[in-house]
Amino acid sequence: MNIFVAHRQPASAKWYDRRDYVFVEFCVEDSKDVNVNFEKSKLTFSCLGGSDNFKHLNEIDLFNNIDPNESKHKRTDRSILCCLRKGESGQAWPRLTKERAKLNWLSVDFNNWKDWEDDSDEDMSNFDRFSEMMNNMGGDDDVDLPEVDGADDDSPDSDDEKMPDLE
Repeated sequence: MNIFVAHRQPASAKWYDRRDYVFVEFCVEDSKDVNVNFEKSKLTFSCLGGSDNFKHLNEIDLFNNIDPNESKHKRTDRSILCCLRKGESGQAWPRLTKERAKLNWLSVDFNNWKDWEDDSDEDMSNFDRFSEMMNNMGGDDDVDLPEVDGADDDSPDSDDEKMPDLE
């Protein structure tokens, strides 16, 4: 008699932090039977994935509390994106998990990461500040530039002489 025991393996996931939310994306293509359970300090995710219906299970003890009633998830053909509403808005999460452990299935989503802590709503983005600085760096006719000796002098310089031919 051959007994088959289905093992569950964590789905690979990536996460990023925002002022009011933490986003976790579970990367499972063609997922079925998706189950996402939001608790105050825990996120549980499970599904069947791929053409072979591989069972995935992720249980995450969260770094900080969330509001389970305001947290949501959305399934696409390629992944399941979870939007966790922070219990305390404006508090940065340096990691997703409560414990400081390296999980081989979890990574930071650097494509969506933003250091929002230093920004305020009325602040300009770094690019806008840079653009404004560049626009203010000259080109105005009313700006008095310091005099440079010989700048308007039409007298010949030593570098105006004819160069010798190369042999």
